Amino acid sequence: MKINMTEALAIDMDRCGWVCRKCGHEHGPAEQNYKQGLLVYARDPRQVHQAIIDPQQYAKTFAPQPEWVRIIEYYCPQCALLVEAEYLPPGHPPVHDMQFDLASLRALAARIQGAAQ
Repeated sequence: MKINMTEALAIDMDRCGWVCRKCGHEHGPAEQNYKQGLLVYARDPRQVHQAIIDPQQYAKTFAPQPEWVRIIEYYCPQCALLVEAEYLPPGHPPVHDMQFDLASLRALAARIQGAAQ
């Protein structure tokens, strides 16, 4: 049984692992950060947030500076679904943003399967 956790991710309770909701690719154990099993693309923030004033004339353009922030995108390695995007200082490790009580999820999955039968 799979439990949907986000629009792009589910936890396969039979294998206790993260899976892509679009293609079913396994991203790794559910006890770990799902981002470890994804492709990473570090974008220059100026690609997303264009300068408001001419960068040829001014040093400060109201666009995010790549020395201070990066946009990190995470993609499924099989179907290229964008799973997550986050703004981080350069060199910062990926944020571990989801951690669940897997024992409670297993109990919930067992109750749902029991009720369906």
